Formats: sequence, C-alpha cells, structure tokens
Amino acid sequence: MSHPLRAAVVGTGFIGSVHVRSARLAGAEVVGVAASTPERSAQAAKALGVPRGYASGIEAARDKDIDVVHICTPNSLHMEVAKAALESGKHVVCEKPLATSLEDARALTDLAQRKGLVGTVPFINRYHPMTREARARVQSDETGKLYLIQGSYLQDWLMQAGDTNWRVDAGAGGRSRAFADIGSHLCDLIEWITGERFSSLIATLGTPIAQRSAAASRVAFQASGEVKETKAVDTEDVACLILRTDCGTLASLTISQVSAGRKNRLWFELDGARQSVMFDLESPEQLWIGRREGTTLLVRDPSQGSPEQKRLAWLPAGHAQGWGDCFEAFVRDSYAAMRGESHIGLPTFADGARSMSIVEAVLRSSASNQWTAIDE
Repeated sequence: MSHPLRAAVVGTGFIGSVHVRSARLAGAEVVGVAASTPERSAQAAKALGVPRGYASGIEAARDKDIDVVHICTPNSLHMEVAKAALESGKHVVCEKPLATSLEDARALTDLAQRKGLVGTVPFINRYHPMTREARARVQSDETGKLYLIQGSYLQDWLMQAGDTNWRVDAGAGGRSRAFADIGSHLCDLIEWITGERFSSLIATLGTPIAQRSAAASRVAFQASGEVKETKAVDTEDVACLILRTDCGTLASLTISQVSAGRKNRLWFELDGARQSVMFDLESPEQLWIGRREGTTLLVRDPSQGSPEQKRLAWLPAGHAQGWGDCFEAFVRDSYAAMRGESHIGLPTFADGARSMSIVEAVLRSSASNQWTAIDE
C-alpha cells in the first residue's frame, strides 16, 4: 500500500473523536465521518476538520476510497456496519462489544478471516507499558503458579437517576451494560496477562438505580440534569463474579458504574507462589510487586524492564503517559497489521468474540443463579 491508509470513522461521540485523533497520529488520512443523521455528519466533519460527512454509516463502510473503517456507534449497530465494511474489502477497527451477541461476534470474526482482512477491538488497557511489564513478570518463572486473581473496574458516571446514555437501553447497548462495557476490559486484560482463560463462573447482577431519567440520551461521562420523567432500567449497574480458570485458579471480580469518586478505576492483583503483582489504572505509571520479605514499587521507565514496556514507553521516566497514549499505540499496531507487520498483544475480532462468550455466560449465570461454563 503506497499511499497512507484512508480511514472513515462511523460514530462521532466522545470515542469517535478519539479514533479520529489516533488515526491521524498513526499516519492515516481521515477522509470522512458518519453521525446519526446526514446533518450531524456534516457538522461533525466541520468540527473535526474532515473533508466528508457521510449520509450514513453504511455509506461510509462501502466508500471505495476507504481502506479502514472505525466503528464507534451504539453497540446494536456494530454488526451491520462491520459486515458491510468487511464485505466491501475494508479493514475494521470496531469498538467493543464487537456485537451484541456471541453469534454475531463469531460471524464477524469468521468473515474477516475469510476475506483476509484485519479486524481489531480496542481493549486498550493492554497498551499501558506497566500492564506489559505485569505480563512479562507473570508469564516468566518469577511470579510462580497463580493462587488467586482479584480485580475490579469501578466508575461513577451513572450513579444518579438523572444519569442516562444509550448504553442504559438494552435495545441500543445490549442485554449487559456494566459488565459488557467495562468488565469486558478487565477480563480481557487478566486473561492476556496471565495466559490463563476463564472456564466457568457464577455471577450476580444488580440494578440499584431501577428507574432513570427518560430524557434523550446524554453524552457519555457527563453529569446529569434534573429528572422530570423516569423509565425502568433493564441493564445492570453492578456485577459480582467468582470465576475459575482452565488452570484451576479462582478469581473474584467486581464491576460498577455507580461507585462515587471512581472515574475509571481498573485494578487487579495476581497472587502467585513467589510474589503478587498489582496494577491500578488510577496510578498507571506504577506496578506493585509483593513478596513475603517486602514490596517493590516499579515505575514506568523505558531504560528498564521488559522489551514491550520499553517499546510502548515513548516518554522518559517521570513524564506521565496515560489512556490516550494507549489508544494511539493500539491504532498504530492495528495499522501495522494492515500493512502486514505484527506486534505482540494486538486485540483482534477473535478477542472480541471471546469477550462476548464471557458476557453471555454472565447473563446465563445471573438468570440461573448457578455456576456456568463459558462457551469456547
């Protein structure tokens, strides 16, 4: 491919603008964007400095001038736009969940494979240099056999009855909200770091805010207004899980979008026979290592540690990197794959389908109140 990759971004909310920026930083030419209406597409194109505003996501997906389509729409639209893009010979970067059912996610994975196209899903927490360092230390002999996995992912942006968004509606977001939205990130990260796969689980879902504002959907992560009229909520605010891996390791995970003061707090601790490894997204430059004789706090430093920490640590130690850097690195690696290169840890459509198999097991377990196998 002699020219720069030409990209279209479908969906122009918070995450759509992140994709536009990351695509440009990775060297792509962003040719056009599509929003919910042709008018909004034109407005978004102007605001983002993009030449074209498409009439629809399908039009963008079929544009012969495009090499890669980024999909940032409500979840229920992922399948149709991704399918149209793949059938038109485009590579696809699709926000998670890849689809709102395991069947659809597997269909997209198979289609991308058959067409020889790259499909990636932004499980971008893999791209923190210190989660790469955690993986190196857990997958070597240094940590030893895992005894216990603990984790949580907590946010507070939906903690009031006036807080609403398309994600709350099962029709737009899918039958699982909190777990599919952020629990999926935690599970993907833990499986990728440990090399163990969750095989069964028991899950309980809760919706402490049973009625929410019926007002039109608000922008994600923005505080609510007053509540004039409410409607019943059919997706969970919180999820508590106990899981077992294919190696027999037990795990305990807590997911919440109603935890006051927690903006985006992903945390895990992996307790092994020789040491424990702990990461906290509220302090992403650090990795805590615990041993019986004492503890060590490692700080991101491109002059030390694992090759993958060094690859992704592009700023010197003490010059903070964060979430945006992870997203940009993910898009760079996605584009590298489209050029035939390969890098460790790129999350693909297969990982998106894997994630949906866990989501569906969570829903089945919560409904039956029983231990449930995760469908491989």
